[in-house]
Amino acid sequence: MTEPRVLFEKSQGIVTLTLNRPDELNAFSEAPMIKAFLAALDQVSAEPDVRCVILTGAGRAFSAGGNVKHMRDKTDMFAGSATDIERAYAQGIHRVPPKLWGLEIPVIAAVNGPAFGAALDLVCMCDIRLASTAAKFGAPFVKIGIAPGDGAAWFLSRIVGPSHAAEMILTGDPVDADTAKAMGLVSRVVDPDALMREAHALAEKIAANAPLALQLSKRLLRKAPHQTLEDHLSLCASYQALLHGTADHAEAVTALLEKRKPVFTAE
Repeated sequence: MTEPRVLFEKSQGIVTLTLNRPDELNAFSEAPMIKAFLAALDQVSAEPDVRCVILTGAGRAFSAGGNVKHMRDKTDMFAGSATDIERAYAQGIHRVPPKLWGLEIPVIAAVNGPAFGAALDLVCMCDIRLASTAAKFGAPFVKIGIAPGDGAAWFLSRIVGPSHAAEMILTGDPVDADTAKAMGLVSRVVDPDALMREAHALAEKIAANAPLALQLSKRLLRKAPHQTLEDHLSLCASYQALLHGTADHAEAVTALLEKRKPVFTAE
């Protein structure tokens, strides 16, 4: 039986999604891989007890991004006329950013190795990014004669600032994990054998909090860069008013005063 392209593992409200084509460095451009990844995100959204997601790669790479051999051979999403390729992007890999970026459940990227091109975009779509010392990050589009194709210019400039984003994109040069941390692309760098342990420990801390509060907190983080302060504060007031009336808020306050762990019901 063929191994699934994306492994889906759930334990105590934490889902680990693993890109699972290590023999191809988890290339992320073929239709079956994208279809499997989108299906995994749909499954995450459909299961109400999921509190946090960890995204990683199997083998020695997080993902090499687009399949360069397919680019050379003009196959898969790179086949046909310019119109065909534009349509393939729109109907294929471009379905990923709105769904992953828009997921209302917190997502942690555990970057175990190289994350190049489209894979760098996947990393940037996550809320928190942890890196192994073996990780490298690159936007090598110009080195193969194309432009950023999946949102790199949009994501990188927001995460690391316009100057760092421009340097990565216009040179195409990769950066190591320590450099990525210095520029704010990742928040932690850990030894390879500690990466998943660190990611799960962080996921457990997140998952222990009130689900509706997590959802609306993530929504605020997503909306804030595009709002005026006045609009943001107005939205904060609306969310606060909603959350103050929830059973989970009452449970959290009671548990705090009683010095015990809260039991949340997402209500």
